[in-house]
Amino acid sequence: MLKRMSVGKTSLCLGCVLAGLAAAFLAVFATVQETRAQEPAADRALERTREQVKMLDTLYKTAVVSVNNRYEGPPAIKVAKDVFGAMEKNGWHKAKLVDASGMPQNEANRPLTEFEKRAEVAIKAGKAYYEEVDGKGEGRILYAATVVPAVAKKCASCHGVKEGDLLGFIRYEVPVK
Repeated sequence: MLKRMSVGKTSLCLGCVLAGLAAAFLAVFATVQETRAQEPAADRALERTREQVKMLDTLYKTAVVSVNNRYEGPPAIKVAKDVFGAMEKNGWHKAKLVDASGMPQNEANRPLTEFEKRAEVAIKAGKAYYEEVDGKGEGRILYAATVVPAVAKKCASCHGVKEGDLLGFIRYEVPVK
C-alpha cells in the first residue's frame, strides 16, 4: 500500500519520490564513476621508482662527499663509478656521471645519448632534476638526471671551477616495477 503526500495542490506517491531520489543518486554515482574511469589512475610503480632514484641520489652523493672529505688520493668519483658498475652488473639499475661543464675529465663522460643531451639542456637551465619515461607497461624505464655541482673546494680545485659551479649530473636508468 503506497502512501500519498500532499505538496500544495500536487499529490505525490512516496514510492515515486523514493524511486526518483534513487534514480537521481544512481545517475550522479554513475557519472562520478565514469569520470574516475577517464582520469588516469595514480601510477604507484612510477612513484616508487622516483622515490628510489631520490634515495640512490642521496646515497651516492653523500658517499662521494664523505670519501672526498676523509681521504687523500684519487677522486671519490672513482669509488662511485665502481658502485655504479656493481649495481648495473647485478641488474639493479644503471647510473653514469655526465659532464655538463664542457670540460670533462674523461671524454666518455660527455652527454652521448639523446636523453643525456636533453638532460644537459635542462640542468644547465637551472633544473635540479629532469626525467623521462620510456616504454609501456612492465618494460618501462625511468631516465632521470640529478644536478652535480662542485660542492667542496677540493672538487672545484680538481675541476678548475669555483665552488658551487655546475660540474654535470648523474644519469639514472631504472626499471619501473
